Amino acid sequence: MTLDYMDTIGQHESEVRSYIRGFPTTFAKARGSYIFDANGVAYLDFFAGASVLNYGHNHPELKKALIDYLAEDNITHSLDMASVARAEFLETFNRLILEPRNMQYKVQLPGPTGTNAVEAALKLARKVKGREKVLAFTNAFHGMTLGSLAVTGNGFKRKGAGLTLNGAEHMPFDHYMGPGYNTLDYIDRVLADSGSGIDRPAAVITETVQAEGGVNVADLDWLKALEQLCRKYNMLLIVDDIQTGLGRCGHFFSFEEAGISPDLITLSKSLSGYGLPLAITLIKPEYDIWAPGEHNGTFRGQNPSFVTARRTLELFWSDDTFEQDIARKGKRMADFLGGLVSRYPEARGCSRGRGMMQAIEFAHTPLAEKISEVAFRNGLIIETAGTDDQVLKLLPPCTIEDADLEKGLELIETSLVSAMNELGIAQADGGSMPRRRAGQTNRLSSAG
Repeated sequence: MTLDYMDTIGQHESEVRSYIRGFPTTFAKARGSYIFDANGVAYLDFFAGASVLNYGHNHPELKKALIDYLAEDNITHSLDMASVARAEFLETFNRLILEPRNMQYKVQLPGPTGTNAVEAALKLARKVKGREKVLAFTNAFHGMTLGSLAVTGNGFKRKGAGLTLNGAEHMPFDHYMGPGYNTLDYIDRVLADSGSGIDRPAAVITETVQAEGGVNVADLDWLKALEQLCRKYNMLLIVDDIQTGLGRCGHFFSFEEAGISPDLITLSKSLSGYGLPLAITLIKPEYDIWAPGEHNGTFRGQNPSFVTARRTLELFWSDDTFEQDIARKGKRMADFLGGLVSRYPEARGCSRGRGMMQAIEFAHTPLAEKISEVAFRNGLIIETAGTDDQVLKLLPPCTIEDADLEKGLELIETSLVSAMNELGIAQADGGSMPRRRAGQTNRLSSAG
């Protein structure tokens, strides 16, 4: 029997499925920066599993480590019992990531997904401080389980909970109030005033770049001041680095440039390096006050994920070569998008980002989704972000070859032109695509 793959999925899977609607084909294979559908059609991947695949698809070294491990009948599942793979991952993570950065953290393995890591951080912060509220930010996204959803800003996602979400106070993120307004001044005033109606929070949870919220970039000085605010009011600082960490924004941790020291850090997505489920919550040792078994999960001992995670750290994080390559590619992406904004003023776009997470927000809201649709027809997978999907978000694998990066950028420009034509957005040049002059420097728009 030959399956009609899309029809079978449509018949049997829940209506909740999402990405399949934007990328309507059946994928079968993947390698490097490309995904191939069941008919062998290649798609250049500028989505990378929402930053799960920072190291590309089926990296040969990681695949070999995984296959070798499985072939020897090594243990796969172990809850939180001791295993060789677990110990080797923890030792390597400490040696290659924490020690070189003078960071001292205990590693909690709360379960396989990012929202598990966030839930653990929220619970522990409340346990440490003995207070219920957690301060979160506008346009934040931290996960889909109830605790994580309570500190998420997106109204559509929150509505899906079906009940009142408690335990959080939402405050304006950096730049939320527009230029020249420091949102921390407002937060400071509210926390200082016993008449504000805001109870003292146990913690503040933040992203350094709000990825799903629209690639909203926090200034480094704002992050430093946020840490100081946490110290002033005796609150823990939780940094959700699930989509922005692991090299995506330039360094292993996205907050390294700010020089801050979070009390709790959540990591997942690309942590296994291979697309396998793995998440951790990093805890400053003085706050590791869990009783044994007080927070657990069936799949907190995924040994194949430990194996590929350890090999990933050895391959990419033994020195700063990978970080330098991300910085170079990230600058190329930022320069290109800044130039795109300048070349197509009718698109009314604003470019921003950090590292290899770059984006354009369009004042003409439908344009980003139309570009994604056209790009898919052109063989490029790229997603949207923001509350109204008004932001085109670029997340190619950080290992992408230069030629493929350039190919993807060209496809974005081609798709922008076609999308503008399809939406009836007039172009000053009558619809032709201007040729870039050799050596032309593209100016990046404000990162706000």
